[in-house]
Amino acid sequence: MSHINQLHETEPRWFAVLTRAKCEKLVQRQLRKKNIHAYVPLQRLLRRYQRSTRLTEKPLINCYVFVQITKPDYLPVLETENVAGFVRFNKDLIAIPAAEIDLLRRVTLEDGLELEVAPGNFSAGDLIEISAGNLAGLRGRIVKKENRQFQVELERLGYQLRITVDAAFLQKTGLVYTG
Repeated sequence: MSHINQLHETEPRWFAVLTRAKCEKLVQRQLRKKNIHAYVPLQRLLRRYQRSTRLTEKPLINCYVFVQITKPDYLPVLETENVAGFVRFNKDLIAIPAAEIDLLRRVTLEDGLELEVAPGNFSAGDLIEISAGNLAGLRGRIVKKENRQFQVELERLGYQLRITVDAAFLQKTGLVYTG
């Protein structure tokens, strides 16, 4: 049985790399020094301390760095300190669609995702599309009616990204959910 390897000689493709805990930003810097395009999706969090408030950036997905590479970049990525290996699916090296990386960028750029919920006519399981803001055009499904959460499934990453969005920014789609 042969394994799938979607690395290409000349066409750069996105792959997920596992890192040691709390080393995502360090690995990103090391890869960039090697002229390898690396991306760590960061979420901005406001931390309140006893005497101050500080804005911090934390990785959206712990221990993940995304790299856009060709076949010759594979070994230099693996040889980078604090890199544990590439994320594989059933031993296959599968490229992540650029649209999913763009989705991560859009989600992490959006400020104030924890918006106050406006009344809406949505039920759990409804397929929706965001109709305004940085995330306009993004599709997902309502997870919980009481929280007005919708879920965006990133199937190649093996993660489900759950964000809270004001019902005023949502519209139902005519699509049928098959997940």
